[in-house]
Order: sequence, then C-alpha cells, then structure tokens
Amino acid sequence: MSFAKRSAQQILSQLWKYRVTAPEVSSGFILDFLQSLDCPRALTVAILFREGERERIAAVERHPQDEGAHQQLAELVCDPLHYDSVVRFRDAYTATALLSKYEDLTLGYDKDQKALEKFSKFEDSCRRTNLRFKDLAADPQFRGRTVWLHNAVGRKIDQILGDFSVEEMFSEANWGPGASTLIRRRDASAIKKFQCETGITRDLYDLLPHDSFLMNYPSWAKHLFGTRGERISARTYPSFQVGNKVITVPKDAKANRVIAIEPGLNLWFQLAIGKMIQRRLLRFGVDLRFQNVNQLMAQRGSVDHSLATVDFSSASDSISSGIVEALIPPRWFSVMDSCRSRYGMQSGTLMRWEKFSSMGNGFTFPLESLIFFAVSLCCAEYMHEAPFDAEGCRVSVYGDDVIIPNTCFALFSEVSAFYGFTLNAKKSHFASNFRESCGAHFMDGVDVKPIYLKGRLTDVPSIYRLANNVRRLAHRRGANLFCDACLKPLFVSLVNTVPKACRFRIPDSLGDGGFISNFDEAVPSYARHGVEGYQVTHVVDAPKTRKSEEFGLLLARLWEMPAQETRCIVPLRGLTVLDQNRHFAKYHREHEPLALRVAPGNLIPSSDATECRIARAIVRQWDDLGPWL
Repeated sequence: MSFAKRSAQQILSQLWKYRVTAPEVSSGFILDFLQSLDCPRALTVAILFREGERERIAAVERHPQDEGAHQQLAELVCDPLHYDSVVRFRDAYTATALLSKYEDLTLGYDKDQKALEKFSKFEDSCRRTNLRFKDLAADPQFRGRTVWLHNAVGRKIDQILGDFSVEEMFSEANWGPGASTLIRRRDASAIKKFQCETGITRDLYDLLPHDSFLMNYPSWAKHLFGTRGERISARTYPSFQVGNKVITVPKDAKANRVIAIEPGLNLWFQLAIGKMIQRRLLRFGVDLRFQNVNQLMAQRGSVDHSLATVDFSSASDSISSGIVEALIPPRWFSVMDSCRSRYGMQSGTLMRWEKFSSMGNGFTFPLESLIFFAVSLCCAEYMHEAPFDAEGCRVSVYGDDVIIPNTCFALFSEVSAFYGFTLNAKKSHFASNFRESCGAHFMDGVDVKPIYLKGRLTDVPSIYRLANNVRRLAHRRGANLFCDACLKPLFVSLVNTVPKACRFRIPDSLGDGGFISNFDEAVPSYARHGVEGYQVTHVVDAPKTRKSEEFGLLLARLWEMPAQETRCIVPLRGLTVLDQNRHFAKYHREHEPLALRVAPGNLIPSSDATECRIARAIVRQWDDLGPWL
C-alpha cells in the first residue's frame, strides 16, 4: 500500500472513530454563540436554554416527557416591526432562530401527535372547501370581484398548461429518491425499483392498459408481466395498493411534518406530470429548479417596499380536490386524479382524502406553484399591476413562497382564503422593512440570514457543517467583504475540536468536506504533473454500494441514456459565476432523475447508507471568504 493510501486510511480511521459523546460540547457552543452576539435577545435565549437544561436534568427521575422545559424558548418570535435598526434586528433574529429547529428541546408534548392533529385540521378545512365548491353559486364568498378572479384563474391555468400530452408523460416519468409503500428507504434505488416495484392503485391500473406499457416500456413491461419466464419478486404485477401511507418526519423544534408514502408506480407517473407542469411554468418565466429569482426579489422588496413576500401554513395539505377540479383543465384533472392516491392509511385507519395531494406526491409541489402563480397574476392584473417592470419580475412563486406587488397583498390574501389556503402571518411580510423567501432573509437590503443548529454535535462531519455555517454567517455580517471577528473564537474552537489530521482547509465551493477558509489560511500545495492550480484534500460523502446482476440494473442503465442527452443548463441572471456553479451543483444533486444517480458498472448504491472518503481536488486560487476583521 502506498504512503498516500495508507495516510488516507489513517485519516478515515480517525474520522470513523471520533465521536462527540458529551452533550456539554453542544450546550457550550450554544452559550458561546449567544454570548458572541452580545444583544438583549441573545441573553434571553441563553437564560431560557440554560434554565431549561437544568429543569430537564432535575426531571430525569420523574416524568421528563411531561415537563415542557424549553416550551417558552420554542415559542419565541422576532417581529421586525419592533426594531428600528438593521443591526439590532439582525442580532436578535439570529439569536431567536438558532434553536428554532433544535430537535433536542424538551417541550412536554408528542411532536408526532401535534403534527397529526395539524394534518387532520387541514383535512377538515379541505372537506369544508369541497362542500362549498359543490354548490359554488350558493357560497356567500362567491360574490363581486371573487367571481371574476376565479374565472380568470381558471383561464390562466388553462393557458399555461395547454393540451395534455400522453407521449410526454411516458417519456418524462422517473423514480423518486424516497421509499414507496412496498420498498423501504434503504432499498430505494432506481435499480431496485425497476427490479421489484409493483405497487399501483386500481385507478391508475385502469387508466394504463398493458398495451400502453408494452408500447412505451417494452423491456420493463415484459419484466413486469412475467412474459420473460421470470418472477420479478415474491409479488407479481399488479400489487394493488389501497392508497398512500401517512408518516411523520422531523421539521423543526416545535413539531414534525406529515408526509404520505405513495405506491411506486403511481409515483413514477406523478413525477412525470410534475415535470410537465414545471416545463410549462418555465415558458412563463417560473423556473422551479432554482430559487435565486425569489431571493433577489426579496432583497429588492426589503429596499423599495414594492414587493411583498407571502408564505402559507401547510399549503400542500390545503389543496382540496374541489379546487383542483374547478381550476385544472378536464383532461389534466382526469389523469392526475387517476395517478393520485384517493385513500390513505393513517394510524391504522383507512380514510378517503379530502385533499387532492399531499407532501410525498410527485406533482404536489409543481401543482401548488401553478395555482399560486395563476392567482398572483390574476390579482396583479385586477389591480393593474404589471408582472414585469424595468427592474425585473414583480410576480414569482416557488411552491408556497410567493412574491407579489405590495398593493396586491390584501386581494391575494382574500382569494387565497376563498380557495381554502391559510396565510402564515409570521412568515408573510409587507408592512416592515423585512422580507423572507426561499431561505433568503433581508432587511433594508442587508442579508440577515441566521444559522440553525438542528441537533447535537456527534461526529466530524457535523462539526464541519456547523463551523462552516458560523464562518458564512461571519462573512455575511461583514457585508461579504470580510468576516466579523466576534465569531472567530467560536470558529477556532470548533476547528480545534476535531483531530489534527482531519482539519482540512478548503474553499467554500467544495461544500462541507472540511473547514472553509480563505486562501492564505489554507496554504494549499501546488498541483503536480503540469496542472495549473492548487491541490486540496477534503472529505466526500459517498453511498455504499453492492454488486448486482439483476435485470433492473439493465433497465436503469437504458433509462439513464436518453435522460443524459436531454439535460441542459441555463444561465442565471444576477449571480456570479461562483454562485451559478453552486446552484447548478445543488440542482443536479437534488433534482436529477434518480436513474442518473446510479453507480457505474454493476454496482447498486444505497439510498440511506453512506460512508466518508478522502478525496483530492484541483482548485484555482480562491478568495471566497475575506479575512477576519
């Protein structure tokens, strides 16, 4: 074994063995971070957290699940109307947001139960909306300008969608990265799904005769129908599923999020419909691949107050079937209605959904974007506000993150309530100097984006991520010209926490495989063999793989080929080359078809089992982050 390989193995050994076992490390970071902010709100958060920790420790011998030690801390909010200074608001907002997603807070209630109660609440809201839309003429809300706007929204959606293309649906279908009702998350690769997935609802099965499968997917169809003389699994196609399955996943410190796991073949076509809607929205200037448009518009709105940022509570759970039937063209609605799950299993109880689709459905996100975009355009048209001006867009959506002209906010709120959606008042901004959209936070044009600690520090990669977030925050506090020195001791202490062999210094463009630094701090070595650039060592997270000779491997490779040929990248306005590269990398990491993310050769990647590897990258001379000042 060469010296380089032996050295890499030694570093990996330290990475795997190192564990942060003492909870005091995370608690110490929280208190040190709040102390570095040095503002009244940071002192409040520090006191509430410290007293909450003491109360939780004292309650260990009693019933800690009944003790809401951190309840008051979790309920803290930061209202921008209460601050007359950007700096004061920035520090208070950062202190308030730090633990807003911290999963280790003791709240005194079951977060899963709270999430399911909220889920049922919006299901009741969808039921009431469906009842109203069964006899819309008798609805007291359906009067005056609401009638004109409702008809205008339907016409706008019809204009955006156009004709439904069956050929496009079959060609754009693909697997998602998650589990299905029959396949667990750890086995959720394209290869495994091509090999074993047979779950389908009867509604979709009736829509897709065998001939359509044989014509569009000849090899897969023969595999599904068993005409190759093989059994595809212990189950044979079709394996009828009643519907989806409701589960909860982590969201923030106060509650979890409810999603629904769909049958696999339903999800295959749901993602195709979602991609079709996404492509048609792109023709009207809405690119759901990137969030930069909303982020730039949020900054503009915080400066000139011409734009409002709107957010909704559980928007995906508020899309009632009556709304979709009233707004979506009949052929589109018929296909989408057949692809969705009309029934679901919740806590062992089978129920018929009043909502049209929820999180987990492949077309929920594009569908809600389509509805909100159409409503926004019609409201702007009614108020005689142009969707574009000399400075750019004035109407934009990304899921339930909506940006509209400030003068349209009241009308948009009224129409959204008519359709059964609930505005999130805490995250909708039009009266202050603060705007928030798609993870961007601005006040008077100043970036005040906070950082979030989502869990305890456990290993080296978690320390990398936290230290880098602190460094990026320090850079934002320095107007992206230098790093605020008040956070330097915190960053240095996190660097010193990990073993010396793992203290890699890397540019920001390489992600979180080391500690991001400027060029002078990193002091990289020259690349060898005539390569112009510098060589840095960093950690990459790679999926574990296993060899396979399954027929599903061949199907995944065949489906991968045309998808690679049709990939394209469009330039993004308002971003530097470095920012564009980050957006492209994030897009291809998160939104590429799953068939493109299979390992080479005869290897099957695991969806949830990963391992750290040491890699060397060639980079140019960088200066992503300025010096500490």
